[in-house]
Amino acid sequence: MQTIEELLRSKKIKVTPQRMAVYAVLKQTKEHPNVEMIYKKLKPDYPAISLATVYKTVDMLKRIGLIQELNVGDGSLRFDANAQPHAHIYCKGCGKVTDIDNFSFAQLQNQQTWEDIAAETGFQVSAVQLYFYGLCSHCRRKNSPADTAPDTQ
Repeated sequence: MQTIEELLRSKKIKVTPQRMAVYAVLKQTKEHPNVEMIYKKLKPDYPAISLATVYKTVDMLKRIGLIQELNVGDGSLRFDANAQPHAHIYCKGCGKVTDIDNFSFAQLQNQQTWEDIAAETGFQVSAVQLYFYGLCSHCRRKNSPADTAPDTQ
């Protein structure tokens, strides 16, 4: 298995501490951060890093297949270092994005399914992303009325 450094070098991309740090932030979290979140996480250890550097780095990492870009409809793109096809669930209350790993994504990854979809729609399928939407348990608790009303029966 190639290391990140070897992969970057094989693609003629310069290995820099900032690029490695951006990838490390994504690899070490399950939070699916956006660029601004990555930038804020790195700024204390890399005071000279710019927001533009983080944007360029996530774009490059996405292009070479090390990360995936998520657009859950909240106005900012999120990023995931797990580049394998898998579903996500988005909380419409707090914006949290969580991986859904315990369900088979195999049928949607199946080349025959892609060919069937392409034949039906006229599209050439290049990727699959699946999103679920709802409220996380924290937001459900926060939004539910307290059981403080007296019993009227």
